[in-house]
Amino acid sequence: MSPMFLQKTIRNSVQVQGVGIHSGQSSTLSFKPAPANTGVYFIRSDLPGRPFLKVSAKNVQAVSYQTTLGGPIFQVATIEHCVSALSALRIDNIYIELDGPEIPICDGSAKCFLEALLSGELIELNEPRKYCYITEPISYIEGDKSAYVLPYHGLRLSVSIDFAHPLIGRQYLDVEVNEQTFVREIASARTFGFLKDVDTLKAAGLGKGGSLENCIVLDDNKIMNTEGLRFNDEFVRHKALDALGDLVTLEMPLMGHVVLNKAGHDIMNKLIKKIVETPGSYRFVEMGADVSREAKKFSNWSLP
Repeated sequence: MSPMFLQKTIRNSVQVQGVGIHSGQSSTLSFKPAPANTGVYFIRSDLPGRPFLKVSAKNVQAVSYQTTLGGPIFQVATIEHCVSALSALRIDNIYIELDGPEIPICDGSAKCFLEALLSGELIELNEPRKYCYITEPISYIEGDKSAYVLPYHGLRLSVSIDFAHPLIGRQYLDVEVNEQTFVREIASARTFGFLKDVDTLKAAGLGKGGSLENCIVLDDNKIMNTEGLRFNDEFVRHKALDALGDLVTLEMPLMGHVVLNKAGHDIMNKLIKKIVETPGSYRFVEMGADVSREAKKFSNWSLP
């Protein structure tokens, strides 16, 4: 079996430290190797008994402003930037230890998590990777927001956003997702927010750790960060980053073309749950020649 079709973890434990953008609390996150067929788990090292929680759509508790996982004992907030790097690097098995309630925001992108994981050295395990291979289109539509996933031999994202702000407007990104494109086009795209929403966030107990160091902030006419943007379309690139993070809650790497329009964490969570609930539209496969042959049947699919 080709090693590119094998499950992955990391060889060495690595750490990321920082403050949570919403809680304002400092925490240390540790990525640790996990054996084959484990999946992705969060462990709260600061709580009695070191309780753990699987990254799964079944455990998603909140999708306003961030994706939060929760169980009977604890929550982990703002997971999306951290786990987006797992999706792009195709890391199947890992333990993520955390000594606080929220993932560090770092600079507002996935860059620090990507760099930490790469420094931990990716290794292959002696078990085949199993994919959720889309065979029929699946969609979730809510008003003017929509999310589709179509048959595709690989992982492709097409993301559209539309904000009534002169520096954002309508933006579109289409990308074949792999380690190289994630590093080059997505990982360093930062989260963003509007100055007019700060009071609302504060009233909800959110945004306590937010600053110009970890978020693009826009007033009515301009970007308040003196360094400006990293990409002309950094906003839509960050939405693609968020979507990759939310895809990890599927619990299995996706083979499909994900098409999103104005879709945030809430719509992504509903799409993922619909995938799980529509077993006739996908099958589990091990990557190989049989998938390559079958993919030819779906080469002409388009949006319904």
